[in-house]
Amino acid sequence: MSVEALPTAAPKAASPLYKSLFVQVLAALVLGIVLGVLTPKFAIELKVLSDAFLKLISMIVAPIVFCVVVHGIAGAGDLKKVGRVGVKALLYFEVMTTVALVLGLVLAFVFGPGHGMNIDASKLDASSLATHSANAHKLAGEGVGSFILNIIPTTSIDSLARNDVLQVLFFAIIFGISLALVGEKGEKVTSLIDAIATVLFKAMGLIVRVAPLGVLGAVAFTVGRYGVGSLTQLVSLVVLFYASVAIFVLVILGAIMRMAGINILRFLAYLREELTIVLATASSDAVLPQIMRKLA
Repeated sequence: MSVEALPTAAPKAASPLYKSLFVQVLAALVLGIVLGVLTPKFAIELKVLSDAFLKLISMIVAPIVFCVVVHGIAGAGDLKKVGRVGVKALLYFEVMTTVALVLGLVLAFVFGPGHGMNIDASKLDASSLATHSANAHKLAGEGVGSFILNIIPTTSIDSLARNDVLQVLFFAIIFGISLALVGEKGEKVTSLIDAIATVLFKAMGLIVRVAPLGVLGAVAFTVGRYGVGSLTQLVSLVVLFYASVAIFVLVILGAIMRMAGINILRFLAYLREELTIVLATASSDAVLPQIMRKLA
């Protein structure tokens, strides 16, 4: 894809400012701070809003991944081409993820975000880390073989029920390849999966509309529990996070896209609406449907 190949967004009719999701999220953020300062006990109870929003997003990601991957593989036609693209994508993902991790670790050690935050570590609920800690010890003890076996789901339904995206992806690849090999007999199934994906994308769009409530709950809980002073450390963490993202996107990713003939600034302008939502909600899953449509 060349720079000229990037389509431009179609002009949209002006809409009232209060209907803008970004404006709504900013208003919710301010209201969350106010409630956290004035009514801390009530603000803490609002955490249910942020938890509910995150669960709504998590609820729909695995089915979307399954439908998109299956439809993409089944509709590609040439499986050899799919395989070549898949291997290149996997290598690219691993290399760029490693670079991003190194960049993040370096910046974290240099600037130390979060130091001085008013939190008593002894009062934190460590139960949310128990599963991750247990899995890490299990993988460390049993090695690579256990990790590979863990990718294979016990049943396809089980992986969806537990929202294990890696296992869902594994099954989706096998299912998509099988559909492609079946040929004409699998066209009805492919069409059905495409229709389901369309419905799921619409559902994701509906869920995104309640993002302001999620932001309200998260900010109100943070300020109510740890005090408004905690926002200073949170702001420093957010600033460092977006600074590291800017370095990675503009410098590292920009250099790679330049080699591919794509201007990173024009590409970001093309996705400006989706990036605004991600900026406000801190969730890339929330704009998955829109990005997929634009990159199709």
